[in-house]
Amino acid sequence: MTAPTRALSGLAFATLLCIALLMGANHVAARMAFNHGVDVPTAVMFRSLVTAAVVGALLMINRVPLTLTPRQRKALPAIGVLIAIQSVCLYSAVARLPVALALLVFNSFPLMTALWARLLYGHRPERALLIAMPVILIGLVLALDVLGAASGLGAAGQWREIGAGVAFAVGASVTFGLALVLTQHEAGGLDGRLRTFATMAMVGVLAASAVLVGGGPALPTATPGWWGLALLTLLYGTGITLLFTVLPRLGVVGNSAIMNVEPVFALILAWLILGQAIAPVQLVGALIVVGAVMWLGTRKK
Repeated sequence: MTAPTRALSGLAFATLLCIALLMGANHVAARMAFNHGVDVPTAVMFRSLVTAAVVGALLMINRVPLTLTPRQRKALPAIGVLIAIQSVCLYSAVARLPVALALLVFNSFPLMTALWARLLYGHRPERALLIAMPVILIGLVLALDVLGAASGLGAAGQWREIGAGVAFAVGASVTFGLALVLTQHEAGGLDGRLRTFATMAMVGVLAASAVLVGGGPALPTATPGWWGLALLTLLYGTGITLLFTVLPRLGVVGNSAIMNVEPVFALILAWLILGQAIAPVQLVGALIVVGAVMWLGTRKK
């Protein structure tokens, strides 16, 4: 039986919004880095290894037990590989699409989570999810301008522009949904900080391997690229640290859906910093997606 959702304190609500802002800004910083010579494996490597180092230090400071059950030992490598694929796919989408649109497609992962839970564990999707699913899909159709009406390119021209980016964002959503299901059923009892450290360390090692195979890191070619690389690492690491060290102490249970305002923050920041803008109808679609996902996460169960 699912535990009831507790009311959020003002501090917890502000912290959740802060994490959403950090994560949205992380992806805008990533796009800045990609625009100036950094490739996806290099960005994932820096972000993951630095985050693993910070969370590892917190584990030592807080003396978190490092014991794992046999089931958790089997599950963690699979989760690490999935998060590595998700990280590469999402940053690849951010490199090809307006940042907010890449995040909107990725934020369809509650649908993917329900699909994997049904396939692997026989869980029936909740009625609320079945209601929200077509709403989310309609919102995505509008946000992505799938018929090319807002862009004037037509359906074929629009998909030539966005097809690869959308495919990567869907790939990120699919793999993240599977990772969440495996985490819940196979590693749910593990301390979040320890799980984050193990996952980020594995992702960092896999990304570093890809970087070495590719001939070494693709470092920035201009100052904005260095800022982007530094900021994406700092922002992601700070967001994850807050998520797994501060929020549990604030008593946040079941309210993480509020962080799905991340695409809205990304939309504003990408417009201000990168000059990315979307048509009004796409903005309407974005708000539909964000609203539906937030409703899913904050409804009473």
